[in-house]
Amino acid sequence: MASPAAASSTVVLVVVLAALAAGTADAAIFTITNRCSFTVWPAATPVGGGTQLNPGQTWTINIPAGTSSGRVWGRTGCSFNSAGRGHCQTGDCAGVLSCKLSGKPPLTLAEFTLGANGSHDYYDLSVIDGFNVGMSFSCSTGVELVCRDSSCPDAYHHPDDHKTHACSGNSNFQVVFCP
Repeated sequence: MASPAAASSTVVLVVVLAALAAGTADAAIFTITNRCSFTVWPAATPVGGGTQLNPGQTWTINIPAGTSSGRVWGRTGCSFNSAGRGHCQTGDCAGVLSCKLSGKPPLTLAEFTLGANGSHDYYDLSVIDGFNVGMSFSCSTGVELVCRDSSCPDAYHHPDDHKTHACSGNSNFQVVFCP
C-alpha cells in the first residue's frame, strides 16, 4: 500500500498534468522553421519573444486562442555585444532579440488573429515596409501564403490591400523561412 505522502504526490502530479493539458488545448501551436542557408532571428508577439534559428533549426511556441492580434517576423544580419544589446540589418534590435517596428525596416511579416471558442482564425503576409527574407505561412486547414525573392503574390503590398485568409478555429500554424 502506498504511503500517504506518495498518494498525495501522485494526486498533485495528476492535477498539474491535467492543468497543463487544459492550458494547451486552447492554444495554437506555431512551428517556425529556418530553411535558409543563414541564421534568422525570428520574433513573435504577443508571446514568444524571439530566438536565434540556425539553418535547419525549428522553434515551437504556443499562442493562446482568442489572441486578437499577433505577428511573426524574421530578422536578419543581427549582431550582439557582450551585454546582449544588438542590432539587425532588418528589425532594429534594442536589446536581446527585442525589436521595434517604429523604424519600419524592411521585413516580411505574418499577422494573425486566433478565434475564440472554435471560430475562424485569420492570417496574412505583409510586405508593406519591404521584403527581407523569404517566408511561407499557413494554417493546418487553410491556404499557404508564400513570399520568395520578393515575389509575394498573396501578400499585402499596400495599406489598402485586403488579402486576409481564413481557416477553421483551433488550427496550428507553420512558418518557414526560405521555403
